[in-house]
Amino acid sequence: MKKFTSYFFALLLISTLSASKVSSQPKESLKGSISISGAFALYPLTVKWAEEFRKIHPGVKIDISAGGAGKGMTDALSNMVDIGMVSREIYPEETKKGAYAIGVTKDAVVPTVSAVNPNIKDILTIGLDRDAAIKVFITGKTKTWGQALGTNSKVPIRIYTRSDACGAAETWAKYLGKKQEDLLGVGVFGDPGLAQAVSKDPSGIAFNNIGYAYDAQTKKPNPGIKVLPLDINKNGKIDPDENFYNTMDEIVNAIATGKYPSPPARDLYFVTFGKPVKKELVEFIKWSLTEGQKYVLESGYINLSKEKLATGLEKIK
Repeated sequence: MKKFTSYFFALLLISTLSASKVSSQPKESLKGSISISGAFALYPLTVKWAEEFRKIHPGVKIDISAGGAGKGMTDALSNMVDIGMVSREIYPEETKKGAYAIGVTKDAVVPTVSAVNPNIKDILTIGLDRDAAIKVFITGKTKTWGQALGTNSKVPIRIYTRSDACGAAETWAKYLGKKQEDLLGVGVFGDPGLAQAVSKDPSGIAFNNIGYAYDAQTKKPNPGIKVLPLDINKNGKIDPDENFYNTMDEIVNAIATGKYPSPPARDLYFVTFGKPVKKELVEFIKWSLTEGQKYVLESGYINLSKEKLATGLEKIK
């Protein structure tokens, strides 16, 4: 009986260890490839998501390139890529062509100027209201910083805009009641290019996605750039509750709480050609809407509401 009991417990121990070994083994990892192109606005977060997703699924190759929302949409509709990153609302005609859009996060476009603008103190205390911005970017009636700020400055305003079809320009134009093609200025390709152009011109004015206006590490405006505050209540000065541009965290909170207007705040989308079916593609989008959301705030973006995230998950079931 003693021998039988010892034998029984030995078998039980072996079975338990074997079960433990099997359960500790990682689940079968996904394999395949995902190609992504499009909006500069969504590029940094998508790169972060790809890096973290591949730690779980190293067998999935993810290629990402930025080229503007227009390119992302074109590439998605032509089936050149699995995902098009789009930083604007989706047009009805694009949906008819097969664009399948899933909201993944939110950010905003902000007006930017050179940190060494001779009028920088007035710019930061007076700001620019919507009507004044229209006279700069749309009608061209405002030619000097004095005219824009209501001061005696004779320093001319030099305007920079995006040369590529993009969500940032479309969203900034929408805030001003127009479309991207109505924006005045010297065309510059890409968000990084636009930020560099305005930083080098003391008289310059432009607009950037917050991911390019601010440094992701320091959370402060990128060297050479200042974010031009919006005088939302149009009282000729930046009130304390309108002054939320000193750090990325401040502007992100202002967007999340609705203090910063929408537009220029906007949702960002992953767009596929029709409902996604590739297993690795579906899993990546699903992960981005769930586990991936913990990287949103630290990357300088804003989490979508639970309802919008739930809608996205429903769309990929």
